[in-house]
Amino acid sequence: MSLFRVCAALTVLGLLAGCHTVHSEVDRKMDATNYRHIYIERELSDGRHLDRVLAQELIKLGYDASSGPLTLMPEDTQAIIAYQARWTFDFTTYLIELDVAARDARTGREFGVGRYFHPAILAKDPAKIAAEVLTPIFGPAARK
Repeated sequence: MSLFRVCAALTVLGLLAGCHTVHSEVDRKMDATNYRHIYIERELSDGRHLDRVLAQELIKLGYDASSGPLTLMPEDTQAIIAYQARWTFDFTTYLIELDVAARDARTGREFGVGRYFHPAILAKDPAKIAAEVLTPIFGPAARK
């Protein structure tokens, strides 16, 4: 195999793999597992219902989670998650970036943020992205 073909193959693999980053910050003075009832504030421009995907991932972690517009938030909500999603099209539409911010519903104090960024042609399931961003902030809920 010629050197040119090897270089071309490595270049294509590099373009397909892309750069994948997940970053989360959590206020260590707060224990997110104390929040049992979490509400995901639906982003108004979200036509793909990523709020529901985020809620399902929190339910998998053991939390009581629901989503929708802020005006429909249940009274017993303890934490609110706001998110921003950026989708792109490269042969298919996929989630390229997801930013979440978790705050106390009573005080408004932010206690955790997470960011996912993956600018590559290979798409990843939004549920897996949601899990990667939410798990470092909330972790599995302690069964109470």
